[in-house]
Amino acid sequence: MGLNDLQLSPSILSRLYPSSLINSGNMEVTRPARLEKASTKTTGESEKVTLPEWKFLGNNQQNILVVVDYKNAVHLPDEELNFLTSMLAACKLSLGDVAIVNRNNYKDIFYKDLLTHFQSKIVFLFGVEPVAFGLPVSFPYFQVQLLATSTFLYTPALEERRTDPLLKSKLWVSLRSIFGI
Repeated sequence: MGLNDLQLSPSILSRLYPSSLINSGNMEVTRPARLEKASTKTTGESEKVTLPEWKFLGNNQQNILVVVDYKNAVHLPDEELNFLTSMLAACKLSLGDVAIVNRNNYKDIFYKDLLTHFQSKIVFLFGVEPVAFGLPVSFPYFQVQLLATSTFLYTPALEERRTDPLLKSKLWVSLRSIFGI
């Protein structure tokens, strides 16, 4: 495979050219046209890539994004959903206040696309490492991390915390810090 045949995903392109990709507000990303195989000249035209229809659970009324990663579920398994619902209730929130997105459905989507679409102020990464999510920094479990205009919290997957009292208490301390409870 030669350099002229190299194909990059939209997420890699946005990382390589962060200041030259433009989000026009209608959720379309403009990227340069591909190089022709036999030539190194571009056509000068742009190719549009439309972001996917977002599958999420909740109404996102408080702009809180919950990111999980489950291969065998559209959003997340029932037991984890019950645990998450009780956790939200303890914070005086409901499913209507959040948007739950299964990262497994969007492996090639850059984190900025999710933050922009959901206008997220708070992001919970349950079992999704910050670097794997595309963040430029790594931080440990339960550390409340401010980045740009969003607050991030990275924790073990929901099924791990559901069964471990120590992890539950660490989560509660972080949630109290975020929501001022």
